[in-house]
Amino acid sequence: MTWGVTEEQRRIARRTFLGVAAAGALAACAPNPSGETASDASEAADRTAAAPPGAATTAEPQAATAGTVPATETAAPAATTAATTAAPTAGITASGAAAFVPSGPRTKQLVSLTFHANGDPAMASRLLDILAARGVRVTVFGVGSWLVENPKLVARMVADGHEVANHTWSHLPMRTLDRATMATEITRCAEALTTLTGSPSPWFRPSGIEVPTAAILEEAGRAGYRTSVGYDCDSLDFQDPGATAVVANVAATVRPGSIISVHFGHQNTVDAMPALLDLLAQRDLRPVTVGELLA
Repeated sequence: MTWGVTEEQRRIARRTFLGVAAAGALAACAPNPSGETASDASEAADRTAAAPPGAATTAEPQAATAGTVPATETAAPAATTAATTAAPTAGITASGAAAFVPSGPRTKQLVSLTFHANGDPAMASRLLDILAARGVRVTVFGVGSWLVENPKLVARMVADGHEVANHTWSHLPMRTLDRATMATEITRCAEALTTLTGSPSPWFRPSGIEVPTAAILEEAGRAGYRTSVGYDCDSLDFQDPGATAVVANVAATVRPGSIISVHFGHQNTVDAMPALLDLLAQRDLRPVTVGELLA
C-alpha cells in the first residue's frame, strides 16, 4: 500500500508530537463503567498505571495550547516490555514506519469526529441515527472483534458514508505488547475490515495509548498503514461525566483542523451529540471524515 500524508501534515504531526512529548503525554481510550468489554477495563488500568502522581483525572474542560493535549491526558511512559521503545521525535521514525498525525491542517474550517467503536451496539445505532439526521460523516475506529460481531452495523456505517478504520483486533494496551502480538492485533483487524468493507482502510489508531511508540508505528507500517491517527481534542466521554461536560470538554479545545475523540458505548455521548454538533456549527466548523480532513 502507498497510503500517505502531505508534507504540511507531516510538519503538523512533528510540531504537535514535540509538544506532546514535552508534556510526557501518553493516554488511552477508556472503559465504560456501566458494562463494556474486559479489554476496555484493561486499557483503563493501563492509563491509571501510567499517570504521574497528582495527575488530573476529572473530566472538567481544560484549555490546551497549540501542540499539547489537555492536562487530563498527561501520563508518563511505562517501560514494561521490549516493545515499549522511546516515542518518535518526528512524524516518521524509520523508513516504512507509519506517520503519527494528531490533527489536520489549521487553514480550513474542518474538523473530524472519530469514534472508538466498541460496547453496546444499540447505543452505536442511536448515534448513527443522529449523525444521519444531521448529514454528518465520521470516521469510526473499530475494534476488529466488535466489527465481526456487528456486521449489520458495519454495513450501515459504510452505506451512510462513514469511514471504518483499524483500532486493533481486541483492544489490548498496545504499549505493553511484544512485537509479534502487536503485529497480530493490527493485521487481524485489517483482515476483518477487508472482509466486511472490502478495504483494510488507510487509517490506524492503536489501543491503550494516545501517542504511539516507535515500535507501534513500525508494526503499523509493516501492516501497510502509512498513517496512525491521533487526536488533539478529547471529549473525555469515556469517563461518563454527563452530556453537558462532554460538550464543554470539546468546546475547550476544538479549533480548525481538530481531530475529536468520542466513543460508542456511552449514553452520555449519545445524549451530548446533538449539542456537540450544534457547537461545531456555531463555530463554523464542519465535521468531515479523516480522509476529507487530511486530503
